[in-house]
Amino acid sequence: MADQEQNDDKRLSITKIYLKDSSFESPQSPAIFRKEDWKPQTNLNLRSAHSPVDGDHHEIVLTITIEAKEEDKTCFLIELQQAGLFEIAGYEGEELQAIVGSFCPNILFPYARESIASLIQKGGFPEFVLQPINFDALYMQSKQQQMAAQAGEAEKH
Repeated sequence: MADQEQNDDKRLSITKIYLKDSSFESPQSPAIFRKEDWKPQTNLNLRSAHSPVDGDHHEIVLTITIEAKEEDKTCFLIELQQAGLFEIAGYEGEELQAIVGSFCPNILFPYARESIASLIQKGGFPEFVLQPINFDALYMQSKQQQMAAQAGEAEKH
């Protein structure tokens, strides 16, 4: 009975999803569009941040940076911050960390993916499909790295 009451106090809902910031640069245009054989190398940088707002509300910001280069020249550079305001109540410790580190970025990613594809297309470049990302695996990898770093610090003392 006590477990049932404890589970009833847990809430997780999306309050708002919004684009917090975005930038698109194409420093080689219009010359880049005259090339017939366009095969850039793309680099993806992904991170998320968590900020408590008030009470049970938390802002999660997923930042994605994509740089397309060809012969050490930047073709385009995008930085996008997709954010969400989430109501998270009744979760603490590891559960809360998993929600803000994996669950919420999973919710935000499709919105970021759509915005990125649109920016690239509006920039005059061919369709760009950002592949799905396994935030659960990234979260677990991050936790393992933290544990290894803590173990390394403990050995030094």
